[in-house]
Amino acid sequence: MVDPLWSAKELQERLGDADLVVVDCRFDLMRPTAGREAYQAGHIPGAQYADLNQDLSAPVVPGVTGRHPLPDAATLAERLGSWGISSRTTVVAYDEANGSIAARLWWLLLWLGNERTFVLDGGLTAWKAAGGPLETTEPTPRPVTFTPRVRQELVVDARAVEVASRSGNPPLLDARAAPRYWGDEEPIDRVPGHIPSARSLPFGSLLDSGHFAAPEQVRAAFEDVLAGTDSAEAVCYCGSGVTACHLLLGAVHAGLPMPRLYAGSYSEWITDPARAVERR
Repeated sequence: MVDPLWSAKELQERLGDADLVVVDCRFDLMRPTAGREAYQAGHIPGAQYADLNQDLSAPVVPGVTGRHPLPDAATLAERLGSWGISSRTTVVAYDEANGSIAARLWWLLLWLGNERTFVLDGGLTAWKAAGGPLETTEPTPRPVTFTPRVRQELVVDARAVEVASRSGNPPLLDARAAPRYWGDEEPIDRVPGHIPSARSLPFGSLLDSGHFAAPEQVRAAFEDVLAGTDSAEAVCYCGSGVTACHLLLGAVHAGLPMPRLYAGSYSEWITDPARAVERR
């Protein structure tokens, strides 16, 4: 795969292309309306808005799913089509800065079979720093048909993770910040800790001043935690399956095979009290 990151300069040069759709993915977990409000106050010209809860996730089933279940493929494809996105449209997703939310849309598009998907490196912060304009007008897209080709091989379920947690193979990579991994603090989920045998690779460790670090630095971070295992065999998770996509994005940026996603992630794992949890 080509580098999945676009610079602000690249987007400025391509903005307005007939085959390009830009999507604003800004979202605040603590205040879910904040992302749309920020979009309405100013966004990259022509950008659509994707709400993490409403557009990029299915409804939560208490006690069964994690906090951001994967959306139904047909429902998401219909939504994408309403934004003018087909399986062959070039899509650039952005959030405020670090790509942690935009990576969710990037991965969802791959999951549905669109490989022309990218993330704006440095997000809206980088766009504004490069002199990029903003607008408040919401676009009226021309609807198209998005025909999904779901790639189930990109996802693993809790049963596969249970096997991996007992054997240590394939390696499980936890994208959350180290204090949450260790169970020293847990601001969101009711049970602190991590899945047994998982290794810590915080998504923030792949960043440098809001941008992704150079490919060789990101590659070194993966190689250090994988200890010789092929990245294609690894499984990434986080709290709810969102920032884990940032690790997948980072791997591709580094020129490594993309790991798989445990979409339910830790918040799904702890819905079953029989599943073990480790903490410091």
